[in-house]
Amino acid sequence: MVIPCKKLTDITCPSMEIQVTICEVLMLSVGVQTSQATRELLEIGSLKAQLETDFKRVRTKLKFNIKFVFLNELEPILSLFRHVRQKRAEPEPESNLYICLQARAELVEKSDYGRHRACLLAFINEPRISISNIKHNPKALLCSLDMILLCILLFVSISVFLYRRRSLPGTNWPVIGIAPDLILNAYRINDFATDLVKQGNGTFMLKGPWFANMDMLVTSDPTNINYVLSKNFPNYPKGPEFRKIFDILGDGIFNSDHEVWEIQRKTIMSLLKHPDFNSHLEKNIRNKIEKGLLPVLDLVSHNQQAIDLQEIFQRFTFDTICSLLVDFDPESMSVHLPYNACEKAFTDAEEALLWRHVLPEKVWKLQQRLGMGKEKKLTEARKVFDEFLDKCLSRKEEGFGNDGRVEKEETTTGLLKSLMTSFQGQTGTSGDSRRYLKDTILNLMIAGKDTTSAGLSWFLYLVAQNPRIESKIRREIEKEVGDANWKSLGVKELSGMVYLHGGLCEALRLYPPVALQHKSPSEVDVLPSGHAVNEHSKIILSFYSMGRMESIWGKDCMEFKPERWFTEGGKGGVRHEPSYKFTAFNAGPRTCVGKEMGFIQMKMVASAIIYHYHVELVQRHEVCVGDSIIVHMKHGLKVRLSPVN
Repeated sequence: MVIPCKKLTDITCPSMEIQVTICEVLMLSVGVQTSQATRELLEIGSLKAQLETDFKRVRTKLKFNIKFVFLNELEPILSLFRHVRQKRAEPEPESNLYICLQARAELVEKSDYGRHRACLLAFINEPRISISNIKHNPKALLCSLDMILLCILLFVSISVFLYRRRSLPGTNWPVIGIAPDLILNAYRINDFATDLVKQGNGTFMLKGPWFANMDMLVTSDPTNINYVLSKNFPNYPKGPEFRKIFDILGDGIFNSDHEVWEIQRKTIMSLLKHPDFNSHLEKNIRNKIEKGLLPVLDLVSHNQQAIDLQEIFQRFTFDTICSLLVDFDPESMSVHLPYNACEKAFTDAEEALLWRHVLPEKVWKLQQRLGMGKEKKLTEARKVFDEFLDKCLSRKEEGFGNDGRVEKEETTTGLLKSLMTSFQGQTGTSGDSRRYLKDTILNLMIAGKDTTSAGLSWFLYLVAQNPRIESKIRREIEKEVGDANWKSLGVKELSGMVYLHGGLCEALRLYPPVALQHKSPSEVDVLPSGHAVNEHSKIILSFYSMGRMESIWGKDCMEFKPERWFTEGGKGGVRHEPSYKFTAFNAGPRTCVGKEMGFIQMKMVASAIIYHYHVELVQRHEVCVGDSIIVHMKHGLKVRLSPVN
């Protein structure tokens, strides 16, 4: 926008015309006549030596370091104001040249053209200047700009200086809150949360940017954990915020509250405690180990190949949970390691759910609408789950009558028919009984698949780093097996292996499968730590941080010590720790209903591997916690296996 001061009217002027105007003013100032040919040269971006010669006289008179412009150039530019600030010229306040200089422009030197050096002068997006913003004192205007730039520069410099000098892991800055630290530590969000709670003696108030609604109270204080999850349990439901973040879980047990949750929990517990369930569970796991897991491990061991144990465990637990819940074995745990879209969808969904805790709600909802980033993968995962569960339900519905009742008794190998019978007529918030059943099954699949695979992965990782512990666990297994082989180990025999149990508990203490839990009170409350909370507060219970707190586990909290779980003297069995201290399976009324099932599966798989193989980590393979709501390994667990003599 070019505004001649004399007329005090706005005249829209494209960038090309602005540049022509400047050139005309410069040439007229020394009596150089513009011609149609000159205009054509300007419009096509040409430059001739004669024009360059003329502009030398202009530059001398006006003391401006401006030569000429190529109109067809499209490069980043510097502000023309910097040339004015060099005090080489001060155009008259009412001159057209001064008005043109109010527009943001760029001046970049280009390469030599013959004997002359040309410069690029370009205006950005047809700049606009309001008549009210035109100051007749260019010095005052430039002084104001300098002061603004100086203040910004000073603020950034001080912020960087303080950040580098300070030893504390988190600072709540004015306006932006803890956003800089959050961004810098996004790749290690769980360890960053641990740094924060250590700084705050177990509880830290995290301030997000103003108006971002990201303020969170992060705590690993056992008294707070016990208070929220047990003592004052009714005041801390999952609530609307939790359901909003974990909307993919629908009306499943992880998302439900009050009476709906109580009905679901009682129903599921009654099914898991059925006399035939444990025997079927053991048979199912043993069959998958013998026909799926060991053949794959034998092959890679024989070929001296590296293998990603985390992927193996994810495939294994996916097959076993599908066999238990929906009477269908996807057979992803086989020698060929076939691709399975549903198994991969779990990982994508869990990564997206973690980022919903980090990003402002408006940001991830915008990504959801635009179909981009992690939200795109979450949407795709939702579709994959629906398709998979629809196929499983359709297969079983053939055994039901038109009224939804079972037409005949049938011996089932899984829980699907029992679930379909138990939840008949339940519709949930969606009003769709089929949707409600799929939500229930999906929640149970997540609980039985990735939590177990994550626990196994970290256990084998820690064992591989401690050959002494590996040898002790193997001797414990061999002592129990005796002259028989591994197949003789059952649930009863495994329950007596104290060292194996202690090692698994240590892995779950340091790397709990679920890193955190999100809570909001339904009424105003004060936590035992003294922090006041209300219905708008977001409380993050950091289970991951709890295993790393010296105040909870002692100065050796970062060591892998199965002996930590022995009773005094090591002869009385496994030591019990309260659930609000050892939170791998949650605590209070919502303690995981599949805790024993998880331990059985982990013990059977871990004992099979340690009994048959030495586990060695691949050199230079980085093992670190990934960006997921489940504590997976970011790059997997690459190992080499060698048979035990």
